[in-house]
Amino acid sequence: MITKDWSITDIVEKYPEAADVLLNHGMHCFGCMAARFENIEQGALAHGINVDELMKEINAAIKQ
Repeated sequence: MITKDWSITDIVEKYPEAADVLLNHGMHCFGCMAARFENIEQGALAHGINVDELMKEINAAIKQ
């Protein structure tokens, strides 16, 4: 299970299917330099995305 403190880059590297969820939410930042240092919560907040909903969707996607 992914938690809010994971870096965006670590999530996408370990679970490539999470990239689609991020893209659907308008988070195209997994390719930028900040993605390695920002955790998913920081990135979501910066983009005005509901963090809890994003986490549910990512974790559902990686379970499939």
